[in-house]
Amino acid sequence: MKANGKTIAAAAVVLAVISSIVAATAALGGADEPPAPATLHPSTFSWLEPGAAPRGWSSSPLPDWPARLPLPPGWRREDGDAGTRTEALRSAAGRISGYLNATPRQGSENARDWTEFRLEHNRDEGERKVTLLAAAPDLRFRAATGSCVLDSYTTESGNRYRELACIVSGASATTVIVGAAPPGRWAAEAPTIEQAIDSFTT
Repeated sequence: MKANGKTIAAAAVVLAVISSIVAATAALGGADEPPAPATLHPSTFSWLEPGAAPRGWSSSPLPDWPARLPLPPGWRREDGDAGTRTEALRSAAGRISGYLNATPRQGSENARDWTEFRLEHNRDEGERKVTLLAAAPDLRFRAATGSCVLDSYTTESGNRYRELACIVSGASATTVIVGAAPPGRWAAEAPTIEQAIDSFTT
């Protein structure tokens, strides 16, 4: 059957309407769209309950900066970049089982764009296979607010790590606190890393 001019015109209108709906759905984030990084699995951070460090913990003050990095029992201070604090838990063979670091804000990083900034920072540091696992903004810390990401990466030496990285802004300073562990140790060390972030002050 031949299509007349009216039929063709009507079909064109229908196609235009469908195309508009598809475009609008894509703009809003359709069912097949991945969640926006800023709100990717925010429930992952439900462990965050700001409060004092447990009995038996101490802390390491950052040089010339109003922040203190909690020091879990069995963890030891390690050398790091000037102005920062680093602590680690090592195995009998000397391998890192857990890692904590606090660093003053270095530039324009902020809670609003923290997810993108942290992943790009890891890549700039030479990390490979940087993978975002979860992220959340507007989190509460001890007398502070901030944002966190959970990601994983492979170092240049081939070691794989999972890390929690949070930017925390208090009344007088903004500081980044990072906790990491190899994937095989994550289940064992994550509670300590999370507790350190719970009790972090800046």
